[in-house]
Amino acid sequence: MPVQAAPLGGATAPADEKSFADHTYAKVFWRLVPFLMLCYVVAYLDRVNVGFAKLQMSQELKFSETVYGLGAGIFFLGYFLFEVPSNVILHRVGARVWIARIMITWGIISGAFLFVNSEWSFYGMRFLLGLAEAGFYPGVILYTTSWFPAHRRAKVIAVFMAAIPISGIFGNPLSGWIMDAFNGAQGLSGWQWMFLIEAVPAVLIGLAVFFYLDNRPAEAKWLSDAEKQLLERDIAADNRGKESSPHSIATVFRNGRVWFMSLIYFAFVTGQYGLTFWMPTIVKASGVQGNLNIGLISAIPFLCAAIVMVLFGLSADRMRERRWHLIVPALLGAVGFVVSASAGSTTIAVAALSVAAAGVLTCSPLFWSLPTAFLSGAGAAAGIALINSVGNLAGFVSPYVIGALRDATGSTAAGMYALAAMLVVGSVCVFVTPARMVNR
Repeated sequence: MPVQAAPLGGATAPADEKSFADHTYAKVFWRLVPFLMLCYVVAYLDRVNVGFAKLQMSQELKFSETVYGLGAGIFFLGYFLFEVPSNVILHRVGARVWIARIMITWGIISGAFLFVNSEWSFYGMRFLLGLAEAGFYPGVILYTTSWFPAHRRAKVIAVFMAAIPISGIFGNPLSGWIMDAFNGAQGLSGWQWMFLIEAVPAVLIGLAVFFYLDNRPAEAKWLSDAEKQLLERDIAADNRGKESSPHSIATVFRNGRVWFMSLIYFAFVTGQYGLTFWMPTIVKASGVQGNLNIGLISAIPFLCAAIVMVLFGLSADRMRERRWHLIVPALLGAVGFVVSASAGSTTIAVAALSVAAAGVLTCSPLFWSLPTAFLSGAGAAAGIALINSVGNLAGFVSPYVIGALRDATGSTAAGMYALAAMLVVGSVCVFVTPARMVNR
């Protein structure tokens, strides 16, 4: 391909600027996104593997469904309290140092779950894990705004968040196998071995983050001068289109659009964690026996979700349309929950859960195209963290309510109907969001 001189620090760039831009963004994508996905696979596994531990731990430690639900949800109280401060610190010190710190500390705390021996130690450890992990997910969302403009970001976030179903595809069978294979070894139960073994990758990858990530394009030695300047121009142009963004932490808390985004995210996260924390229990209740078998069956809905969420992300970027790409999967998720509540066989239950998983897990990455379309700078750091922390309070409410309803009724049906209703609420809120504000 012919090249022409470019007045960008003496560098050269292809004459076809679009091809050069596509090549540059592909280079950035393959350098950053697979690694960030790996980090999130480990993070999400350590966050939700308590759903598998429950199959042994609740019986061994005499936990009721309500106790388990409360403990699973308390994670998000710690997460809520430290989310905004953590993201503001990341904005100031850089993603490389702060994401490494987050991963190493949550790995250590996750491994220490093997010492849980009572309700209160369970609650305390889940709270500490939330404190440790706070800032990782919104930090990565903020990090992508330094590398990709809005019209390229939905695909990036969708692929990154495919880590959630991937953690289920591989993590569920792994958790089940560890619990069966190591149960009783060295005097420890299978659930204790699961926490210990699955914590090790977080610490090791956290150390790797410090050496692998660059905070911004200007620091990336693997980019040419022309590539760096292309990225910086695109990001600067993207930020110029956000004049209405709140520009300080204080104004973020007074911004009505930020709180409205928090409500939408709360609705979607309610469905997400209702699914992930209770999936093993629902599958077991459908008649599946054995932890490994439960893990293998539980992986099927996550496999469906991984495919659907990437396809929707690609479509949203190609069409530059955000609202209906959120509304459709949210309503599909609601249908999946309603059908799973009354499923009469394992096959129907797994098929319904697959629809629910594909719908609800697709909502999360596509949602972030909405607030990042109008947030920038320090306002973006605080705004993304605020939305994520408020939204993730649903991670506290959802498992606790489902556990309480299950204790009261002896069935998960009422909980599934509640999850479906929240997805409908989120869909309505997205529908009334002005298209001109988010379709970028």
